[in-house]
Amino acid sequence: MTSKETGKIITGANPYMPLWEHVPDGEPRVFTYNGETRIYLYGSHDTKKTDYCGPDYVVWSAPVDDPTDWTCHGICYTASDGGDLYAPDVVQKGDTFYMYAAENRGSSIMLVKSKCPWGPFTDPVKTELGFDPGILVDDDGRVYAFWGFCESHAGELNDDMATLKPETVRHHIMGHSKPFWIKEDDGHVNAVDGFFEASSPRKINGKYVLVYSKRYEYNRPDLGVFGSCNGFLSYKWSDSPLGEYKSGGDISFNGGEVIKGPDGNGIMTYQWGNNHGSLMKVKDQWYIFYHRQTGCNEYARQAMVEPVSIATGKDGKIYIGNITYENGEPVGSDVVECTSQGFFTGGLDAYSYISAGYACHIYDGTGKPNYQGNAEGTNEGVRRAHIMPVYESDSSPVVDIQSGATIGFKYLDFGSSGASRLVIKGDFPKGFKINVRTGAFDGDIIASATYDITMPEIVFELGEKITGKHAVYFEFITEDDSLRAMFDGFRFEI
Repeated sequence: MTSKETGKIITGANPYMPLWEHVPDGEPRVFTYNGETRIYLYGSHDTKKTDYCGPDYVVWSAPVDDPTDWTCHGICYTASDGGDLYAPDVVQKGDTFYMYAAENRGSSIMLVKSKCPWGPFTDPVKTELGFDPGILVDDDGRVYAFWGFCESHAGELNDDMATLKPETVRHHIMGHSKPFWIKEDDGHVNAVDGFFEASSPRKINGKYVLVYSKRYEYNRPDLGVFGSCNGFLSYKWSDSPLGEYKSGGDISFNGGEVIKGPDGNGIMTYQWGNNHGSLMKVKDQWYIFYHRQTGCNEYARQAMVEPVSIATGKDGKIYIGNITYENGEPVGSDVVECTSQGFFTGGLDAYSYISAGYACHIYDGTGKPNYQGNAEGTNEGVRRAHIMPVYESDSSPVVDIQSGATIGFKYLDFGSSGASRLVIKGDFPKGFKINVRTGAFDGDIIASATYDITMPEIVFELGEKITGKHAVYFEFITEDDSLRAMFDGFRFEI
């Protein structure tokens, strides 16, 4: 996808839903209904603002020919018990769409049905499934369910789509994780597999792939992870739906752009948090759908997407993510990068207005990661630059920007004509200096300005025109460490 809508406001980037919408835990599906093929996204709905999720599900969809053009179909299901709904899944079998609604914070999985992909879904029936159900309808019509929290389970469903065939049920498909809040000795093991939650089965290239949220209990220095972290979506694979699931790898990490620190280790530049999503092929391209956090907690999450590569090795192993090759043969894979562009794989149109809410890099320059740093797993009470959650506006600012911070966007498309001017909007206190850099957070400075009055808008004349596709970073510097700036958005001009 490309973006060339001069004079417009960028929408459908990354996050790909409106910036005021907060739908995490999304299991993407491509359905054809009434002759139209669209991507459908059903997710828990962060409307409580001070806790996870809310009492209803909404449905969003986009045509496969333009996955940047999302439409909200409204509320499709409200919890029958009036409580909070956690992550759902939806599949189609025949002419019926089956939703697995996670009522009572995921402890009661209800099956509801509709003849339309956007509902309403009705007639709740309690299933035998557990937390975070993921459903696979196989090519032969048999249906399999996967579920679990800190331990993994699976089995084949009966024709009623709600009960399990007892002889097929498998427990402990992979190693479990034991988060710090589980105090008793209940058999959990901090395993390399680290299954946490978010089971999502897919069939890809004839293989059965189980995407899940991994909790790392050991360091990943290359990604700036030191200690417990469950910001990953990972996968295992098998030759049969309930067979042995073999080692796969990591696909997504929601810690933002990872930069290299002075010690050679990675530094994450966005606050990691829980992660949930899955893989879906849209026309000829596979994507990983995931979510990120907004604000200083996990209660205003946003749906994200990145393209991924998929290949099968000579040994039958399936590789997913950022794949490395030797002599044309896949030999490894790792997480894909976090970007601002999402489905706009050619880069965001630099001449449209781009909200600061699309930043994939928010770094304070200290050499420390931008991550959730207290015992409760949040940043509440920690004053640092972050994207402010909004619930009505089309633009979401970065606030609490301190001296030394860089705010980055990957990537922008400047085309062949080239940009010669830049306008940024926000609240920039007297004495702030702003450097504009390209390529990297410490890359070449293409423009710089210092103002001796508080400014809501700053205009930069670029030294030379920029063409092509580039990452762009805004660096904020002031001698007064008590000052904070607010960055609303920007656009380039020819």
